[in-house]
Amino acid sequence: TFLAFLSTINFQKSTCMSISTGRVRVIDSHLHVWASEEESATFPYAEGQDPPDSLASVASASELLKKMDDSNVSGALIVQPINHRFDHSYVINAIKTHPDRFKGMLLHDPSLPEDQAIARLEELSLNGFVGVRFNPYLWPKTGEKTWEPMSAGAGLATYKRCAELKMPVGVMCFQGLELHCDDILELLKVSPETTLVLDHFAFTSLSETGSESFQMLLELAKHPQVYVKISALFRQGDTFPYARVVEERFKPLLEAFGPERLMMGTDFPFVLEQKEQYGGTVDLVSSWLGEDNKARTSVMGGTAEKVFGSWGAIK
Repeated sequence: TFLAFLSTINFQKSTCMSISTGRVRVIDSHLHVWASEEESATFPYAEGQDPPDSLASVASASELLKKMDDSNVSGALIVQPINHRFDHSYVINAIKTHPDRFKGMLLHDPSLPEDQAIARLEELSLNGFVGVRFNPYLWPKTGEKTWEPMSAGAGLATYKRCAELKMPVGVMCFQGLELHCDDILELLKVSPETTLVLDHFAFTSLSETGSESFQMLLELAKHPQVYVKISALFRQGDTFPYARVVEERFKPLLEAFGPERLMMGTDFPFVLEQKEQYGGTVDLVSSWLGEDNKARTSVMGGTAEKVFGSWGAIK
């Protein structure tokens, strides 16, 4: 019967998903949440930072949990969204409500003097935040494509303090790794004890400039404190199912860094606008690891838990 046929298809799909994830513990190392329209009465958006209409109602913590549960994702690292800028109260609330599922990565405010930046860091470290995001474009601009360095002043002091607190620093090179590589190398030099995580393949897109930057990224593999997020597949200049990303980015990174320094992230909620959606991203990255369950265990969750600490939920 038709119903029996549907049942068979669903069983095959479920079985394939179980095989592709290898029944490993999955941690989503990179995503954002922000208040729904109703929640924004309590947790307002930053001025001029209302979310896009297409994602306004689908990016709350409760909506994320539905996606995670559907995809057997045990835990997630919430990166503070620009929509709430430096007001971390929404993410704090999400972490306190679901401490076994969520941890946070705070957004560093470059406008703060050193003492206030360190105080904010220490305060948030007591509220479920286990990492710090450096967005270099929040530093004052000094030229068309130059900014004051992250590796000086309060930024450097924060970076060094993160080593003492065992809080990794994530760097978002949105306009290209090549613009920030020297600054990153200085951070690595002055505080080798700090763990540094590069978001979204370090924004080394599949272009001529991106390919040159990718060689810089591979060179960074010699620094054992550097990790890379295999996240935001759709930002790499390829389309689903990302055959070029696999061959020209993922496989070389796997060889250079090893699976123990790579971690999967979906970039929710932005991934919801892509063909692969949330669960498809989890399955796709897992499938890239073939039969190597040891590597899968690392990339799909083990690396994130090594870097950010264990999550409480067991799924």
